Amino acid sequence: MDTPLSTIAVVGLGTMGAGIADVLARSGREVIGIDISEAAATRAVAALEASTARAVARERITEEERQDVLARFRTFSDLQAAADADLVIEVVPESYEAKQEVFRALDAVVRPEAIIATGTNALSVTRLAADSAHPERVLGLHFFTPVQAMKLVEIVSSVLTAPQAVAAVTGLVHDLGKEPVAVGDRPGFVADGLLFGYLNQAAAMYEAKYASREDIDAAMQLGCGLPMGPLALLDLIGIDTARTVLEAMYSESRDRLHAPAPILKQLSEAGLTGRKSGRGFYSYDAPGSATVVRDALTPLESAGTVPGREVRSVGVAGSGTMASGIAEVFAKAGYDVVLAARSQEKADTAKARIAKSLTRSVDKGRMTAEAREETLARITPAGALDAFAEVDLALEAVAEDLDVKRQLFATLDKVCKPGAVLATTTSSLPVVAVARATSRPQDVIGMHFFNPAPAMKLVEIVRTVLTADDVHATVREVTGKIKKHPVDCGDRAGFIVNALLFPYLNNAIKMVQEHYATLDDIDAAMKLGGGYPMGPFELLDVVGLDVSLAIEQVLHREFRDPGLAPAPLLEHLVAAGCLGRKTGRGFREYARR
Repeated sequence: MDTPLSTIAVVGLGTMGAGIADVLARSGREVIGIDISEAAATRAVAALEASTARAVARERITEEERQDVLARFRTFSDLQAAADADLVIEVVPESYEAKQEVFRALDAVVRPEAIIATGTNALSVTRLAADSAHPERVLGLHFFTPVQAMKLVEIVSSVLTAPQAVAAVTGLVHDLGKEPVAVGDRPGFVADGLLFGYLNQAAAMYEAKYASREDIDAAMQLGCGLPMGPLALLDLIGIDTARTVLEAMYSESRDRLHAPAPILKQLSEAGLTGRKSGRGFYSYDAPGSATVVRDALTPLESAGTVPGREVRSVGVAGSGTMASGIAEVFAKAGYDVVLAARSQEKADTAKARIAKSLTRSVDKGRMTAEAREETLARITPAGALDAFAEVDLALEAVAEDLDVKRQLFATLDKVCKPGAVLATTTSSLPVVAVARATSRPQDVIGMHFFNPAPAMKLVEIVRTVLTADDVHATVREVTGKIKKHPVDCGDRAGFIVNALLFPYLNNAIKMVQEHYATLDDIDAAMKLGGGYPMGPFELLDVVGLDVSLAIEQVLHREFRDPGLAPAPLLEHLVAAGCLGRKTGRGFREYARR
């Protein structure tokens, strides 16, 4: 195990295996590709030829270097070709039977000091190692697709793995320009352990017809900055693969959040496994294609047939960051805005905050000084809700407290003219409970903006069972006019984004609580392996641990699922006053400003 890993065999030349072979060959290693399918081997060679040709065209390598890379990759159909390998990486289908067959055959082929790595992301590395003649040389080496682009590699040790094997493979991963994260042996490891629970909940949300596939995907991309929506990602990964990973996770955790959503079984057994079959949650123009085509579930452009109400003026209640941001958004879009707070002084302060924000936009060249003055002129600060008497849309952005919101809506009911639309920006409270504080619940709807409102494109539109069709149509139309993306969802805790985001954050906390992985490793895994803009602990500290705990508690009360119970570590930190960046300490410590 102390010999350099210069000759590496890759067993299984599907998408993942071909990608690993590509990266290894470019790093100067001799690569032996092995697959019983000649077609798979041919595709792997063609993929390397194409990727290196692109590298030459972009002047990243010379043609001579390209030929050297191609010469280092040889393909075979027999495992005997791995006899001289220093490291063997198996990437065959996710089944114990298939992998154990490869491991048993390799025991009779490779040298005793060679390392054997499994590319599994769902099966037990320990179980595979136990079946090997030399369990001390077996470990997990989990790359992420596309291998050439994704920086994360999870290195998985079993209780039997020799430290020298881990050290040798860790050195290789560094040489490849990747980031190794050392993890223990449990299904899903870090990145997939967090990712697949989230994907599963998204599938269940769609199956329950809570929201359309397009709205679920758009919500998570625009609300969380993710590179892909969860249902599109399931199609890319393969619905059958996701089901296998979740089955393995559930068999160990017995957490209902990991129990595969029935729709995953239905689609996979019907052969609708995603992009590779040409159809999964979406339909594609050909098997293996990324191009989505219209099908029976694609929403029609003319779906909104009910005419909305006319909206020329908007009232925004509140004086905090969210209220100021929403008022700025409407004023920029040309609406006359009344910004009402509990006092004239607070309202004036909120308008001053907007003025600063607009000045920054001018300084960055995003708007002209003239447009700034015109936008500010449309905003009228007021010290009481009486100023909402003539607005067409009244929108509150006050404290996330049901009693406070109900009291405010009772006042709006008395102040606002008949036919005015009344909207709440709540992110976790039942909209219908707010609506019932008025004599016109049919005029009440949820408009959940995301912070910072001027920058974030998403608005979750939340209808209650009492919301009128023309009120819904009005708000969708207005959301488009302020250049935001509307997604429709029903009136239940968390709506789309928080219902999918916070269980994922809670599961990350549980990983730390159980000493499975460190804060830094988990954050790195999700950024490098999942393409997330922030790791879960970075995000928790930004959101605020008290806010996060409150949302977790609401979700747990609503769905009564034990898996949604807030992690005790989160509760303890909040009790200790460690609320994140705003207090200088949360999961990490921050310099006081």
